[in-house]
Amino acid sequence: MEKQAFIDQLKALTTQENVLAVSRDVNELQSKFEDFLLEEGRLRQVAQLEAQERGETPEEEPAVDVLKDEFYALYSDYKERKKAIIDEKNATQSENLKKKRALIAKLRAVVEEEENIGQAFGAYKEIQEAWKQVGEIPRDKRPDIQGEYSRLLEEFFYNMKIYREIKEYDFKKNLEAKEAIIERIKDLSAIESIKEVETSLKALQNEWEDVGPAPQEEWERVKEAYWSNVKATWDRIQAFYDDRKQKMHENLEQKKALLEEARTLVAQKNESVKDWDVSTKALLALQEKWKTIGFGPKKENEEVWKLFRTECDTFFEAKSNFFEGIRAVYDKIADRKKGLIAKVEALKTSTDWKETTQQIINIQKEWKKAGNAGQRNEQTLWKEFRAACDYFFDAKQKHFDELDKLNSTNLTAKEELIKEIESFQLPATKKEAIDALKAFSQKFAQIGKVPFKDKDRVYKAYKSALDAHYAQLKLEGQERDKVMFEAKIDTISGSADAKKMFGKERQEIRNQINEIKQEIIQYENNLGFFANSKGANALKQEVERKIESSNEKIAALKQRLKMIPQD
Repeated sequence: MEKQAFIDQLKALTTQENVLAVSRDVNELQSKFEDFLLEEGRLRQVAQLEAQERGETPEEEPAVDVLKDEFYALYSDYKERKKAIIDEKNATQSENLKKKRALIAKLRAVVEEEENIGQAFGAYKEIQEAWKQVGEIPRDKRPDIQGEYSRLLEEFFYNMKIYREIKEYDFKKNLEAKEAIIERIKDLSAIESIKEVETSLKALQNEWEDVGPAPQEEWERVKEAYWSNVKATWDRIQAFYDDRKQKMHENLEQKKALLEEARTLVAQKNESVKDWDVSTKALLALQEKWKTIGFGPKKENEEVWKLFRTECDTFFEAKSNFFEGIRAVYDKIADRKKGLIAKVEALKTSTDWKETTQQIINIQKEWKKAGNAGQRNEQTLWKEFRAACDYFFDAKQKHFDELDKLNSTNLTAKEELIKEIESFQLPATKKEAIDALKAFSQKFAQIGKVPFKDKDRVYKAYKSALDAHYAQLKLEGQERDKVMFEAKIDTISGSADAKKMFGKERQEIRNQINEIKQEIIQYENNLGFFANSKGANALKQEVERKIESSNEKIAALKQRLKMIPQD
């Protein structure tokens, strides 16, 4: 709803003849208008913050809001008119109370003092007509005044001899009128509007009181029917207002809970842009939820709303201050990232693929550690940085793709050699067989590199073919160990990862040597325990044999180390 719509609706309400009848509607419209102003203010704050984040000058709030002033001028005028009417109504009711008390006093004098039936009846008629002309009196006085008047009327008719002459006809008519009123009260249960029910019930009660007495024998029955239906209707009206009051109380409690959540959000420490973004979304969600909650009791509702709005204002003011300070940090990070971009720009044309790759990866790590340069800088800087990195890595990929094409000839040669190894028939003598297998290994190693994606597959096939032939040789003991290790070295020489595999092989041999040395130390320590024990010579000789065997193993392992090609 726009502001003009609020004004048009307020004009429509306040120009109605019955000012008091639209009181609740006007108050509800005023509360909705205040909610509208709050939302308008919140949207303006969000727009200002977004403008600041874009580096734009925020649009200032208008110094004068003509529509807002017009609305509150209409509302103020209505309140003054309403107050004047209420004051006038109260004064009128007070005056009417005096009139009815005077009529009661006059009726009491007729009942207690007048002996002439004609004059008494005439005075009664005069009082009755005057009573009907008197308007409403204060609600809290009505039961007592009406009760006293009704009691005097009953006493009057019972005291007057003429009552016997007219009571049968009048009482019958009064009974019919009262029963008709009771039926109309029952019909109020079909009306949904509680406001309409309340107004109609008051009017029907006034009619009931204006109707004269009913036959004595029917009075208790009709009175019971009347009051039971009146009570049922008032209970329904009261239940509606109780439920409305309870709902308003529940709404107030929900708003207080949102206020506490807002206070928690405002109190928590936001140290990064991400923290502020998360907190802002949370607070805006609270504001949206606030708008879905209905009204609370007017006074308390206004108080909790002011507190909630204060928390929101405090939050957005703190956020604004934070972003003013964070821009300097963002600019510093942006400068650092510009330096990293310059480094990559200087490296991107290098063809030292390995070294440059590592340097750029290190720069990329620095980029990640540098942090975010802010929404204004980050995306632009990242595009420049990524473009420079992609330039190098695209060139590197293109280089190795071309290299793989050149290595396709080597792949074909190695695959043909593997087929030759697989179909090779071993010579009769071991020496000839071993020499032939070594020749295959030398030939395989002499062929150049294959495409990277094929190197593991080709080496595995090559090794499997050689291993199958070596497995057919009947080798034993040291000969077997020597030949198999030499075969292993020859096989590794044909791998694209030969350097890495030789390094791993050296380390494994050194680990074995260290383990054996530890065993020798333990054996030597044990020799000291044999001097004083029975059978010491036999045990000592056994340990010495183990030490000698371990030293031989170390010598053999060292010999293997020498067989491994150096870097």
